[in-house]
Amino acid sequence: MFLRFNIVIFKSNLAPWMKKCIAFIALVFAMGPALKAQMETVVSGEIGVTGGAAHYFGDLNPTARLNRPKIAVGAFYRKPFGDYAAIRLTFNYAQLGYSDIYSNNEYQRRRNLSFNTNIFEVALRGDFNFFKYDPTDIFHSFTPYATLGVGFFSYNPYAYLKGQKYYLRPLHTEGQTIVKGRKEYGTMAMCIPIGFGLKYAANQQVNISFEIAYRFTSTDYIDDVSTTYVGINNFPAGSVASLLQDRSYETGTPIGVAGKQRGFSTQNDSYIMAQLGISLNIFAYHCPTVN
Repeated sequence: MFLRFNIVIFKSNLAPWMKKCIAFIALVFAMGPALKAQMETVVSGEIGVTGGAAHYFGDLNPTARLNRPKIAVGAFYRKPFGDYAAIRLTFNYAQLGYSDIYSNNEYQRRRNLSFNTNIFEVALRGDFNFFKYDPTDIFHSFTPYATLGVGFFSYNPYAYLKGQKYYLRPLHTEGQTIVKGRKEYGTMAMCIPIGFGLKYAANQQVNISFEIAYRFTSTDYIDDVSTTYVGINNFPAGSVASLLQDRSYETGTPIGVAGKQRGFSTQNDSYIMAQLGISLNIFAYHCPTVN
């Protein structure tokens, strides 16, 4: 068919240079399938979504109890570098919260503090496979992996008083900007995700994963609790701030004397996420390497 096409071209009245161009294009189309057959398919990227649970650890949960998980969802893009390493950009939304009423410690139950917050996190991570991982090869379709990275997240703790929601940061419950040397904390902080996961190629297009990653953070105010009581006298009598800085009046005699320990400022808050993931591979064609 190709030869017949060329004969028709050269018997026509087209200019010689046009005949050469058309013949070259025809040659490329004729050889296309053969060239493609000689190319190797490689995974150039991965895009996916995750869903699972998150849990908080900090001044209201110092013994790291796992009894109040909340929702965590996310999305990611992963760029592999060979069969053992990859860079991953992740976006996560999670809810965190806890209350002193869940504690077995009598002092904490008397303290009676609580909080909730939404977490919006972005992080860049390195993933390191323990085994060779290649979704196009059924003999290398599974691996455990480790992950480590750095990121940033936003938070804004709030609590409820008589059914009404109040954001705690503007209330300066520990005397931020009121007590000398206590600065107002921000709503952004750094996190260091570190964890382990399992990854399986269900087929050449789809990957399934499960991951648990702990986040060290640069803040002790995810829960709005860190240092000492500022005392009721630093707030207008009966104000929301005075009622939320020391809620022990709801469990008995108030204990929030100015200067008395309210939190543990020597240890920052942290959180963990456990998530299932599903991702789609992005393919590219490369010339095979010479053995």
